[in-house]
Amino acid sequence: MDDLEQLEVLSLVSKVTSEINNYMGVSDKTIAEYVIAEHAQTKSTAEFCEKATNEFDFPRSLAESIDRLIRTLHPKYQGAGADDAAGLEDAEKKQEKTKKFTGLSLPDQVPSFEPEDEKENDMDDTFALLESMAGPPKGTARKRSMSPIERGDKERSSKRHRRSRSRSPRRSENDEYLFQDEFGRTRSHRPSDREDRESRRRGRKSRRDSYDRPPEPEQDDEPVPFKIYDGRVTGVKDFGVFVNLHGVKGKVDGLVHVSAMADYKVNHPSDLVARDQHVKVKVMKVQDKRISLSMAEVDQATGQDLNAARRMQSATGANAIGMNGGAPSIGSGVPVIEGSGAGKKQRKRLTSPERWEIRQLIASGVIKAADYPDLDEEHDAALNGEPIEEEEDVDIEVKEDEPPFLAGQTKQSLELSPIRVIKAPDGSMNRAAMQGDVLAKERRDLRQQEAQDKASKEASKTDLNQEWNDPMAGERRFASDLRQQASAQKSIEMPEWKKIATGKGDMGKKTSLSIEEQRRSLPAYKMRKQFLDAVNDYNLLIVVGDTGSGKTTQLTQYLAEAGYGDNGIVGCTQPRRVAAMSVAGRVSEEVGCRLGEEVGYTIRFEDKTNENTKIKYMTDGIMQREILLDPELSKYSVIMLDEAHERTIATDVLFGLLKKTLKRRPDMKLIVTSATLDAEKFSTYFNECPILTIPGRTFPVEIMYSREPESDYLDAALTTVMQIHLTEPPGDILLFLTGKEEIDTSCEVLFERMKALGPAVPELIVLPIYGALPSEIASRIFEPAPSGSRKVVIATNIAETSITIDGIYFVVDPGFVKQTAYDAKLGMDRLQVTPISQAQAKQRAGRAGRTGPGKCFRLYTESAFQNEMLPTTIPEIQRQNLANTILMLKAMGINDLLGFDFMDPPPTNTMLTALEELFALGALDDEGLLTRLGRRMADFPMEPALAKSLIMSVELGCADEMLSIVAMISAVQSVFHRPKDKQQQADQKKARFHDSAGDHLTLLNVYNGWRGAGRSDPWCFENFIQPRNMRRAEDVRKQLVQILDRHRLRIVSCGRDTTRVRQALCSGFFRNSARKDPQEGYKTLVEGTPVYMHPSSALFGKAAEHVIYHSLVETTREYMHNVTAIEPKWLVEAAPTFFKVAGKDGMGMSKRKRAERIKPLHNKFAGEDDWRLSAQRRQGRGGGGTWG
Repeated sequence: MDDLEQLEVLSLVSKVTSEINNYMGVSDKTIAEYVIAEHAQTKSTAEFCEKATNEFDFPRSLAESIDRLIRTLHPKYQGAGADDAAGLEDAEKKQEKTKKFTGLSLPDQVPSFEPEDEKENDMDDTFALLESMAGPPKGTARKRSMSPIERGDKERSSKRHRRSRSRSPRRSENDEYLFQDEFGRTRSHRPSDREDRESRRRGRKSRRDSYDRPPEPEQDDEPVPFKIYDGRVTGVKDFGVFVNLHGVKGKVDGLVHVSAMADYKVNHPSDLVARDQHVKVKVMKVQDKRISLSMAEVDQATGQDLNAARRMQSATGANAIGMNGGAPSIGSGVPVIEGSGAGKKQRKRLTSPERWEIRQLIASGVIKAADYPDLDEEHDAALNGEPIEEEEDVDIEVKEDEPPFLAGQTKQSLELSPIRVIKAPDGSMNRAAMQGDVLAKERRDLRQQEAQDKASKEASKTDLNQEWNDPMAGERRFASDLRQQASAQKSIEMPEWKKIATGKGDMGKKTSLSIEEQRRSLPAYKMRKQFLDAVNDYNLLIVVGDTGSGKTTQLTQYLAEAGYGDNGIVGCTQPRRVAAMSVAGRVSEEVGCRLGEEVGYTIRFEDKTNENTKIKYMTDGIMQREILLDPELSKYSVIMLDEAHERTIATDVLFGLLKKTLKRRPDMKLIVTSATLDAEKFSTYFNECPILTIPGRTFPVEIMYSREPESDYLDAALTTVMQIHLTEPPGDILLFLTGKEEIDTSCEVLFERMKALGPAVPELIVLPIYGALPSEIASRIFEPAPSGSRKVVIATNIAETSITIDGIYFVVDPGFVKQTAYDAKLGMDRLQVTPISQAQAKQRAGRAGRTGPGKCFRLYTESAFQNEMLPTTIPEIQRQNLANTILMLKAMGINDLLGFDFMDPPPTNTMLTALEELFALGALDDEGLLTRLGRRMADFPMEPALAKSLIMSVELGCADEMLSIVAMISAVQSVFHRPKDKQQQADQKKARFHDSAGDHLTLLNVYNGWRGAGRSDPWCFENFIQPRNMRRAEDVRKQLVQILDRHRLRIVSCGRDTTRVRQALCSGFFRNSARKDPQEGYKTLVEGTPVYMHPSSALFGKAAEHVIYHSLVETTREYMHNVTAIEPKWLVEAAPTFFKVAGKDGMGMSKRKRAERIKPLHNKFAGEDDWRLSAQRRQGRGGGGTWG
């Protein structure tokens, strides 16, 4: 035993002595040494504890404590022994955790992947009926559920309706019976109980007979705009005819002007109609009891609407006239079924002061009387005792009930601490990250002010040569005219980075080598034989190689060339869609085939493969879904998990799933590649598999730190870039920033600074690169700069490992990254700027040493690197919302989440929150098992809330509209284009699509307008909409339609009744709900977090009391993104397990109202009705009084 080990033993003796003294009151080192010696004779913790309690009379807790000390500190247990001790301790902790969190350790199930057929559903229904007739069960067996799962609010309405197998919806063919009434409207008929009893009492031959006869049509209280009615001509005049409308209560007449009688010129109305003739008319306008009708827009034989587009545009509320906006169902064959609520608006009873105030405003001319047509009618109706349909004032709050399978395990019962994403919250780097948001806002405001000043100066002298930027500047123009004019116009001064971004810049030649020579020059080529030998000998292999060594493009080709693509596909996963597409394109070029043939790719909503594909690139999310459909991956011979060091959620889940697959398929090969040196961890996880290292082309990099912390890292970064350009030898620069806004700002600032220096300074070409940039623009960064100039690439963390840029000699690293982290208060992920990890800093520095010796300028201190950065990046699975991941695992039959083989297990509280969310969505039942609705949700490649909204829209009869909305949200970040020099015009165009109900219906207006305009690009340019994104959204929509068809879900349009669309959104996004705060902005209903309406929202400045939002975007404050106004009672209907109506069930008033209640001061000497002051202080009120 050496000196160091002796010191460790002495330290252990001292600690054991202290422990024995604490318990037994005896401080003797000899006893401690004897106990340690006796411990060495035992083989397990249990044996030592039994010996200590029986022979030494030690308490059990003391024996366990001494055992833990010895196994931790004794040199004998260091190394392999320590691993065994740690493994034993981990097993004990895991067992204790399993007992504590039973909801996370349910037994796994073997999923069935057969499609649902009607016979199986019918059998489920039959068994469920038999069980319900048999009375309560005598044993503990679970019952089959009697409640259909499509409606979340009915799914758990009764405790006796617990489910083991959900029964199919009790929907007969008669329930889907459609008929066309005499007004030309398509209606669905569902028989009522009374009709059923009458039909049985009369002894009808068949129940179907009662459905074949349409019921008496409803009569409207007043004419509905753009609705078609039957009518009778009551008078013929020179200027038109008067028509009495059928189907409206009372005697209602309207006028058909002579110009609206036919689509051609009519000399006199009597040429077409005569008195008492029956006609079909369409209500065009209702104003001040005057009704304008049209016969020209109605087919007089069939009653069909010949101009349905006008009807649909009025429904969504957009100012769509002149935009060629089409209706959702025109020419698409989608039936339109409008409810009785179509076109109706709820009326709210006005108080006398409100009515008086409105009259005063009308008299002063501030508002128009036309805006309040019901002001006097409502008052008269109240005096006459007529009922007024009022808005229901519902105050709702979150239920505090825990899901039955999580009783005592959620944050309401346990105190669970979240994982720390930032090592030093009070450190200089985190302060700089938070300060950066404020500085970004100041710069943004300053640029906007400068742009406004410039626009006002140049308003009088408009340069017509600049019109190419805005097709709608001045009069309307078309693309063909603009192209003809562009050739005659002189070239306009333009930043070089913008020239390159638009494909007009000149770059140097990339390389003169042939493709084969390029392949041979890569480091991977030298390891080809060793790689293939290792794959042949082992089923599992870890490959380590720097970015640019050829791992991604070459290894798959080597495998295909060696014959692994003959008996199956060689699959390669990528963490990003852009990487999967670009790599597949490059490999197809090297192989010499068309993309989609021998080499293809599959990403979400896009599949470019066929039956001949041998090499297939895909995102890791796609591979997850393939395992869901085929757990054995029978189509694949080799799976390569590329860029595994990025540790995305999907990659981490794939680790565990593919380990299971390998046990079932010993013939399959699994290769895991990483660009970092943490391969030992991967090898240990994958059963100590071998590691193959591809030597990279690395050169020494000189690293320089800042002397003092930088308060404004963006300004420091741009200053450093200019200093490098002016003082350092030739070589390109790589600058890392956090996002698109910072990159665009930097491009502008650098261009202005270079312009100010004049032509004497060498040219600096500025090239941006971030995820949202189109691939044809992003590819310009790989081309060398022309001789005599230098390029600076400004990139997000995508340039750390995913891409390799040759010619980089200088790296500027501010030390920040924008990453998502789960916020327990908001109950969702939020994007925030955080310091990078030490591993990321090393990766960034390594970028400067690929071509030759380089330099890395770190804009933070060496102390910050050592003390304020985490050693490695926290994996996504430990810092993001896991609802979608757990839903996928449940669909695969994996219910034991604690027992799943994660490389780094996610935090317990994150998994519990995800299970609560899925339970509230109706995806899990009372026992924590997947419902049929949950299984259906798992088939949609999107977040669970969106999937639930889409599925519920089928039942609510608005699937056609919801498909368009979901496609627009899922496909792209935004379809609107807002160029910096034309922001005002772009905002005006966007406002034409705004819907008074919110942003989701605004997106629907855009999609309908684009489709109605024939999907034309000029229409997109005219309205500042990105045509590429619109086409992407349409592709996504087509794939979603296929999924609905596969589930046999019927697609129906709701027409003008867009209330149903908002109710469907409520069913999925009820957690993302907020109430207007009396002081400022909104507060979320779940946690009461302050959030705000974004200025770009259609609801900005509108009085929407309750809203739901799709996501939160954090800049200077928490802004809601994609907001829609709702009624609060819809939340209770959509999620009865999550929300409740406050004040019911004897609860009195809600917590919010109890907190806002005025608390009078008690005065025992005053009378009961005497004046009392409030004890509540109002926020923002000065002084120290107690006035309320």
